Amino acid sequence: MIIWVSCLVPVASWCRTLDMGSERRERMKALGARLRELRADAGLTGAVLAQRAGVGQPTVSKVENGRMVPSADVLGRLVRALGLDDVTSRELCDLLAAVEAAPDTVEDLGDLAAVGVVLDDAVRSARLIRSFQCVVLPAMLQSAEYARHVFDSAPNASPEVVGRAVAARVERQSLLYEPGRESVFVLTEGVLRTWPGSPALMLAQVDRLLAVESLSTVRLGVIPWLRPVPVMPRHGFTLCDHGAVVVESFRGERVVDDSAEVAAYEETFGRFESAAVFGAEVRELLLQAMADFRELDAPATR
Repeated sequence: MIIWVSCLVPVASWCRTLDMGSERRERMKALGARLRELRADAGLTGAVLAQRAGVGQPTVSKVENGRMVPSADVLGRLVRALGLDDVTSRELCDLLAAVEAAPDTVEDLGDLAAVGVVLDDAVRSARLIRSFQCVVLPAMLQSAEYARHVFDSAPNASPEVVGRAVAARVERQSLLYEPGRESVFVLTEGVLRTWPGSPALMLAQVDRLLAVESLSTVRLGVIPWLRPVPVMPRHGFTLCDHGAVVVESFRGERVVDDSAEVAAYEETFGRFESAAVFGAEVRELLLQAMADFRELDAPATR
């Protein structure tokens, strides 16, 4: 299970969907086209605007092309970076509100909504992400093939819908590279040893973990199996800023905003974080996992 909560962003604004209806797509394109027009009028490239706003350049590109709905925080950063007046700023805010008000189609995703679709969109609004997992890798760290197995586990998931969900999950991961965001992931070593598909899939997945671990915006920790856990983990959970917890289960996601419950999860995360190794020690664990998967893969490649 997992839990998310945000005291800053309404829950409804998190629940943007992947399989959007035509009305929603058209409104996204209208917002993106207007933003692109204003950027051009200001004589800025997308890269310069992204730098001034403190967001990733891929974010600007995706918003302008109608492929991503910006959070209110991201849109505000872009507005300030463009130096827009109050009237134009309100116009963009109204366009964003129109996108969020457009009918979405969570129902069309069927049982995929139970395995992380809503969670993917929730992370967009957070500046601080802290995730503990004891079985499955955090969504933000999953390779495309690993994510495909996650979404395939949903009952009645069609290849077409799974493909869209995987693409959107990978797209969200660009947030890891945005300056001003911080992501802390703590895993048990069991997560590295619980694998779907093939050893080759996990070789690529662990290689991705090594790449992500080197980012200045990310801290990746692992609790080695040689260490006892400070608390018996019953499920994974993800904290969003300081007011949010999302709990995932096979039946869906539960968003909790009770301050006492959020505080309890924060305290629990701190205990798991204290038990984990980071830096050179975690890289050593990852390299050992790769060696083990390489050995498992050897018979298949002979």
